[in-house]
Amino acid sequence: MNAGQFVARLTRQSNSNFFYAFLLLPRVKREAIFAVYAFCRIVDDTVDEGHDRTAQRQELQRWREEIARVFEGTPAHPAAERLQEAVRRFPIPRSALEEIIAGVEMDLDQSTYETFEALYPYCYRVASAVGLCSIAIFGYTDPRARDYAIDLGIALQLTNILRDVEPDAAIGRVYLPQEDLRRFGVTADELREGRYTERFVELMRWEAARARDYYARAWRALPAVDRHRLFSAEIMGQTYYALLRAMEARRFQVFGERVTVPARRRIRIALQCWAGSRLHVARRHRRPAGSPPPSPASR
Repeated sequence: MNAGQFVARLTRQSNSNFFYAFLLLPRVKREAIFAVYAFCRIVDDTVDEGHDRTAQRQELQRWREEIARVFEGTPAHPAAERLQEAVRRFPIPRSALEEIIAGVEMDLDQSTYETFEALYPYCYRVASAVGLCSIAIFGYTDPRARDYAIDLGIALQLTNILRDVEPDAAIGRVYLPQEDLRRFGVTADELREGRYTERFVELMRWEAARARDYYARAWRALPAVDRHRLFSAEIMGQTYYALLRAMEARRFQVFGERVTVPARRRIRIALQCWAGSRLHVARRHRRPAGSPPPSPASR
């Protein structure tokens, strides 16, 4: 199996909420984002599979060395070979790739976070850094796109945390801030055992409001001039926002069956975002010289 086949198979098997966002990209960009995503999945699986902390740290160190080889032109791993091709074509920041590894490594060192301020660096590393890699591939001209990628990454990761609160607790990880658990009288044992109470619902509403705030920040930062380039990021954001709304509709009954966005809905979101980006371009081209740009679409 060549490097391209390895990365494509890994991406198909992942059943990611991002998959449909990637499919609508031009081939060169699609292959590059698949390479970044495959790297993220492999590194993440390093700490999610097995219990030998020493071996896991060694594997993460090997990936740090592999990233160095990617930028030096001598990668060894099939996924790193494709990542090298992506780095050659697009200005993917090495620092962001290294931040992703650092974020994954945090799961080996820390299983709880006292405050949201303490949790934020973890979210930045495992999600916002991925966003910064992604927009380097999608393309942008306005530097505010970086703020958009960072805030959207935080929103997506907070949504993930809400969805996976039970399975994470089952393996000893509680990402919800400890001060918030105390505020609403919810314990880690209750999360691990899947106890669905009104106290838990109120806690989740509190956390969901924070996630909503970061979605709003991201959408405010999205530069109008780059909307057509960043449509894949918008598909990601709208898909995860739909996931958050689905949890809210269920009153955060996330125990037992995993909350998901149906494939049909994900496809519809992808097509709507893509069509909206094309319409935005068409309107800009039709706008008379000197007229103000259109207002961002309300959400």
